[in-house]
Amino acid sequence: MSRFDASTVTVRDLGVVDYQACLRAMQDFTIRRGPATGDELWLLQHPPVYTLGLNARQAVLANPTGIPVVKCDRGGDISYHGPGQLVAYVLIDLRRRGWGVKQLVHALEQSVLDFLGERAIEAGRRPGAPGVYVDGRKIAQLGLRIRRGASYHGLSFNIDMDLAPFRQIRPCGIEGLEVTQLAALPGGKIPLNIAADGLRTQLLRRLEYNHTTVSSPDPA
Repeated sequence: MSRFDASTVTVRDLGVVDYQACLRAMQDFTIRRGPATGDELWLLQHPPVYTLGLNARQAVLANPTGIPVVKCDRGGDISYHGPGQLVAYVLIDLRRRGWGVKQLVHALEQSVLDFLGERAIEAGRRPGAPGVYVDGRKIAQLGLRIRRGASYHGLSFNIDMDLAPFRQIRPCGIEGLEVTQLAALPGGKIPLNIAADGLRTQLLRRLEYNHTTVSSPDPA
């Protein structure tokens, strides 16, 4: 099978990566890609950082620990990334596979829903507010950018992390929105690498991929 087949993706398990370095790498990859460039899925964590999407209308309400604040080019409002949160960036040629943004958003959300469903955790969507919610609390955030028919950015899934920094913002710009994480739910206290394996499996299935895994410390 050609590596440029629409059902083939390169998966990169990148560990902990600086947000700004990763953002530049995603942008560079997308600018350079051509019709024969293969799709990639990057799985990683970030050091603590607040990110301001294109719709962000607020700054951090309080930031006593001095967490960096970075403007970025994804859709959405303000969010937080930190250790213990799984991030999946989807660098996909949507035009080649004939997908629209709504299909990609649905596939990403469904991947998390399937992951949680396997663990008998009830979760759902919220109209007008992309992401995944458990009892009204957000457990997974989405933000995407499409450039010349190709996507980058993706989703973040709270696994076992310090949620306190979320209390210093209005997550996703929604007043009163609470967040949760897998470790706070019944049966959800599992090692991060096990959670990563499970999320990877669901993403590959919902994105309709066979895959080649490449370990690399450098997202560029």
